[in-house]
Amino acid sequence: MKTVRFFVAVMSAAAVMTAGYAKADSLAIGAKIPDANVKMQNVDGRQLSISNAAGTKGTLVVFTCNHCPFAKAWQSRLVELGNTYQTKGVGVIAINSNDPTNFEEDRFEVMQARAKENGYQFPYVVDSTSDVARAFGASHTPEAFLFDKDGQLVYHGAIDDDKDIASVTKHYLRDALDAVVNGTPVPVSETKSVGCGIKFRPKA
Repeated sequence: MKTVRFFVAVMSAAAVMTAGYAKADSLAIGAKIPDANVKMQNVDGRQLSISNAAGTKGTLVVFTCNHCPFAKAWQSRLVELGNTYQTKGVGVIAINSNDPTNFEEDRFEVMQARAKENGYQFPYVVDSTSDVARAFGASHTPEAFLFDKDGQLVYHGAIDDDKDIASVTKHYLRDALDAVVNGTPVPVSETKSVGCGIKFRPKA
C-alpha cells in the first residue's frame, strides 16, 4: 500500500510539473537570441524587448513565473544573481509566459507585487502570447538561457543542481555568468531544467 501511495504521489507531482507543457526544440548552443525585438510589458509598465535589456558582456534570459513551487524555491537565487551580474555588464530579463487563466497567481498584478517584495532590479515581463517561450523552445520554470556579448547562446538549463539551497553543490549559472563576464569558455554549457511545465497560451 505504501508503494502504491508513493507511486500516486510521484505521478501527481509529475502532472503538476507538466500541465500545459508544449515541448518545442530548445535553442542549440551557439544560437542567436530569438524574438529579441518583441516588446513585452514590464512590471513598471514599460514595453521592453530582450534587446532593450541586453548587456555589454552578455544577456541572461530566464523563464519563470509566480505560482510554481520550483520557481519560488529558486527565486531568491535568481534575484541575487540577476541583481549582482547586472552590475558586471550582463543584461538580465525574467519572462513569465504562463497563461494566467490556469493559475491566478501568474497575473500581472501579482508579478508586480512579487518583483517589488523580492527586490528585482531587472525587468520582469509578460510574454502575452507565449510565443517568445516557443521561439526559445523553453519548457519549464525556471529555465535559464545565457548569451555572450555577441548574442550567442553559451549556457542553457538549471540555475544550480538542487531546489534546496542547503544541498547545492554545483552553481551552473553562476559559473557560466562568471565565464561570460571574464570572456572565458563556459565550463558546463547545458544542464537539465527542473521545474513546472510552462502553461502556454493557445496559439492565435
